[in-house]
Amino acid sequence: MTERKVTRIITAHRQREGGGFIVRRPFPTHNLDMMDPFLLLDEMGPIDYEPGKAVGAPDHPHRGFETVTYILSGSMQHKDSAGHSGALTPGDVQWMTAGEGIVHSEMPSEQIMKKGGRVHGFQVWVNLPRDKKLMKPRYQERKAADIPKAVSKDGLAHVAVVAGRALGVQASIATVTPIIYQHWTLQPGSNVRQEIPSGFEGGVYVFEGSLNVGETKLADGQLGLVGPGDSIELSVPEGSEKPAQMLLLAGRAIKEPVARHGPFVMNSEGEIRQAIIDYQMGKMGTIRAGQQ
Repeated sequence: MTERKVTRIITAHRQREGGGFIVRRPFPTHNLDMMDPFLLLDEMGPIDYEPGKAVGAPDHPHRGFETVTYILSGSMQHKDSAGHSGALTPGDVQWMTAGEGIVHSEMPSEQIMKKGGRVHGFQVWVNLPRDKKLMKPRYQERKAADIPKAVSKDGLAHVAVVAGRALGVQASIATVTPIIYQHWTLQPGSNVRQEIPSGFEGGVYVFEGSLNVGETKLADGQLGLVGPGDSIELSVPEGSEKPAQMLLLAGRAIKEPVARHGPFVMNSEGEIRQAIIDYQMGKMGTIRAGQQ
């Protein structure tokens, strides 16, 4: 196997999104526009809300890509204009393919809204290729118990496989673009090698502790882009104070023009203008009042 090396390190910054919630974002920023086929990576929180203070993302449209929401702490409520709705609790994944257009909302659960609590999770945007941008919207939800998980032979590395394959287990979610989306927890002394098919682009985002990708150390809040090869080595030195947690994101690069405007991602400015018109004319639908 040819080992991939870290070629660039991006440090995430904090900013306000949606209805006012704070995210930690490594891209898109002025340092990194995208990581083809990934358009955005937001770490939501962790934040501890007081009763009545929780905020989320009220009704808003999407077209031309997929949104993936993964919850670590707290709970959220999803609704969309196709009639789908669901509650996300720790370990759950919501994979929404916006395609030709959909309106959705992601808000803290009623319990979090009333009583407060900790909210922590991720949202990733995955681009769609030109011939799939106007596909019919699709919604996949997986509860934590249905997300395949695996442990290394020495018990020091744990992985939740949202997309792709790791430690002999295969994800259950169907993706349009072939990708890897994995949540790794590495204890001190762990050392694992993970395959990444050649032709995939991607990186490692650390959100707790620190770890090594090959010989390169990544700290909390850093994204390490990896170069060509077909595998990466992940390790946490013995004697480290705490475990490391990270997301591994990689996918087959689409390599097409990208035009984006807020919640719309297409291939040309003309297609963006059409998306705005279609949304304004109500062609992406609305969330029904009282929808459960």
